[in-house]
Amino acid sequence: MSIIKTEKLSKVYNPDTVPVHALREVTMSIEQGEFTAIVGPSGSGKTTLLNMLGGLDRPSDGSVFINDTNVTGLSDKKRIDFRLNNIGFVFQHYNLIPVFTARENVSFIMLLQKRGKEEMQRRADQLLEEVGLGDRKDARPGELSGGQQQRVAVARALATEPRFILADEPTANLDSASAMNLLDLMEQMNREKGVTFIFSTHDQRVIERARRVITMVDGRIDTDEVRKSETDAA
Repeated sequence: MSIIKTEKLSKVYNPDTVPVHALREVTMSIEQGEFTAIVGPSGSGKTTLLNMLGGLDRPSDGSVFINDTNVTGLSDKKRIDFRLNNIGFVFQHYNLIPVFTARENVSFIMLLQKRGKEEMQRRADQLLEEVGLGDRKDARPGELSGGQQQRVAVARALATEPRFILADEPTANLDSASAMNLLDLMEQMNREKGVTFIFSTHDQRVIERARRVITMVDGRIDTDEVRKSETDAA
């Protein structure tokens, strides 16, 4: 079942001065449970595409549908609300609030959803346990390693029970061991919980793990490779 569809999605920056065509009529779909990497050289359009899928930016033309909702047709307020309740984000630079503990960072996004205090604390503790940080829930970001901070970011992304998670270069600032541990965690959540992950990445470690690789060149999809999982291959 497709949870994301784009139709002739285009984005032009600086249209009235020096136009930059970041996306050129991209039509694609993402199925529930995918573990997909969007790759390509700098300037290929992969981050712009991710921002469009997440409703962080509006296209110049075309549409993004998430579970049949035309996100590009929503008002700014409705788009923010839709994003809050349907999409999880993991960023390259973690984007954690420095003065908050790990538990408070995970809880904060649920506070925006106006969930009850007990529910927020219970779910935050559960998620931190699942990402291997149950004993660090009271630590602040400055007291955690980069890999641990990114695990908090994954827990935060999962807190809202999103339809899918967008991860923009999530391993870029991690050493090899931390990156592999993070990818192990994401693969486990994808496999066991059916969480859909969509990455924008240059990292070969992520690309090798992906079961689908969409290659962007000059704002267009150049190739779209679907790989068989070990289970399918067996």
